[in-house]
Amino acid sequence: MAPERIAHVRVKARLWQALDRAIQDAGLLCDALPDGVTVEVGEDTDYEPDAVVNCGAPIPGDAIAAPNPLIVAEVLSPSTRSVDSGAKLADYFRLSSVMHYLILRADRPQVIHHRRNGPSLLTEIVTTGALSLDPPGITIGIDEIYAPPMR
Repeated sequence: MAPERIAHVRVKARLWQALDRAIQDAGLLCDALPDGVTVEVGEDTDYEPDAVVNCGAPIPGDAIAAPNPLIVAEVLSPSTRSVDSGAKLADYFRLSSVMHYLILRADRPQVIHHRRNGPSLLTEIVTTGALSLDPPGITIGIDEIYAPPMR
């Protein structure tokens, strides 16, 4: 895996923190997990998204895959932009548990939110305000993810 730019790392870390905070505030039986966790979408297709929210029974500590991913997020990088926006979009929604797929820009505040709506997907582009993720019933602020670096 190639080294990541600092902007990319900041966005994915803050996204994970925002998801974790929202889950804790809501008292949900979900885990916000950072990159490194596998999402298995088929017998020969696995991905490691930048953040995952898994809901349901607690995941054993020795597991490597999220068994019930509800929210999956990828931060775009120049080398993965087309895969994240194309193949992964289709693949993640092959899983009945996935309700939200977030694609985030690292260079500016922008979240492309794909969400399941029955047999269809609804897409919105969010650049300010808050992002509502229901289920599981959480809200995260765009400013939480894209806050300027502390000095």
